[in-house]
Amino acid sequence: MDVSGNFAPIFSRNLAPMLGTTGKYLELPARYVLPLTFVALVVTFIVWRLQRIELERVCEALKQATELNQQVERERHQAQEEIFRRLYEDRELNKEKFQFQAQLAEYEKYSTLAQLALGAVHGINNPLLGILSHLELELKSASDPEQRWEVEQCIAGTKRISATLRGLVNYARPGPLVLSNLNLHRLAADTLNFLEGQPALRGKRAENLVPEDLPRILVDSNQLSQVLMNLLINAAEATPDGGRITISASKPASVESIEIRVSDTGCGIPPDILPHVFEPFFTTKHGKGTGLGLSISATYVRRNQGEIRIDSVLNRGTTVTIKLPIRQEESHQVKEQSEIVV
Repeated sequence: MDVSGNFAPIFSRNLAPMLGTTGKYLELPARYVLPLTFVALVVTFIVWRLQRIELERVCEALKQATELNQQVERERHQAQEEIFRRLYEDRELNKEKFQFQAQLAEYEKYSTLAQLALGAVHGINNPLLGILSHLELELKSASDPEQRWEVEQCIAGTKRISATLRGLVNYARPGPLVLSNLNLHRLAADTLNFLEGQPALRGKRAENLVPEDLPRILVDSNQLSQVLMNLLINAAEATPDGGRITISASKPASVESIEIRVSDTGCGIPPDILPHVFEPFFTTKHGKGTGLGLSISATYVRRNQGEIRIDSVLNRGTTVTIKLPIRQEESHQVKEQSEIVV
């Protein structure tokens, strides 16, 4: 039997079904494409959904972490503000403490000054009255004009000492003001005349530049006179021989007040000392002053509803400016007089 003839039917029988179903085998992948694609999409969706959920979880965790961080920052900021507030309050308390201590020291100075004033009045005023009585008797018996003039000057000086003592008591234990309508030019002239023979003014030129037509001011004349005396003596002591001392005044436009200025061409006041010049017992005249002149002057000016200011330049001079109202509230005792003779 031929090999090909023997096996041909067999091959034919076995291969025929396979060859006859070749199209079916080729069609099997096409039937599964859609399901497989759907499955792939479902799997992809599930994976995407899981990733989305994970991303949302991470975002939520990040959001919570950010909010927590912001909360921590707010709390830290609030804590810092609280610390700063407490530090500020502590600093203010320390400042108030120092101010209170300074005021307490100031009150102690005033208490010492009151005791000093009362002791001075008791120890000086009685002998002074005896001297004044003796001078008045001398004036009655004096016939020589020059002698009478000298006695009158002594009487004026004695009255001035008495007024100064009275002013010192009023400074330590203030009483009511005695207001009067004052001619400022006349007061300046009388004050300069009284100081003309004082050793401090010798060799210096003192000038009255107060206009005569200035409005009268309602003040306590004795206190203002004492202020001018103190300022002029201070100016004279700070001015070398040949220097110039002036009293001037003016009325600023549209302001119901008078500005009085006492100026000198002296040595001036150092900037570190200037803020302390109105303090009681503060003095640079070692052994020669009590440190009360400017303090008393500032108190008198304030009691007359005024202001006082000092401007000074080293080696060029000093100017003290006093600003007083033309009219005060007349709640004090008013003395009816037009001029005060120093």
